[in-house]
Amino acid sequence: MFQEWNGIKSYPDLKSIPRSEGIEIVDVFRKAETVLPVASEAAEIGAKVLWLQEGVVNREAADLAKKKGLTVVMDRCMMKEISRIS
Repeated sequence: MFQEWNGIKSYPDLKSIPRSEGIEIVDVFRKAETVLPVASEAAEIGAKVLWLQEGVVNREAADLAKKKGLTVVMDRCMMKEISRIS
């Protein structure tokens, strides 16, 4: 497991990230069937947005995240969205 990438510290899971880091967006590049626990952890750590990348669609995870107060973006590429609005 990487402990660092390009000088940036990495963590084994979302719960290991210190609260002081202030995670705002959890950007998910995983198979759709693995997203529900990620959505739950994102809510637990106080994330504000759960972003599921292109091709990642999990309604159950999206509903859970929304219930916990997160904004959910599903099946969208962040880079494409930034380019579109820039």
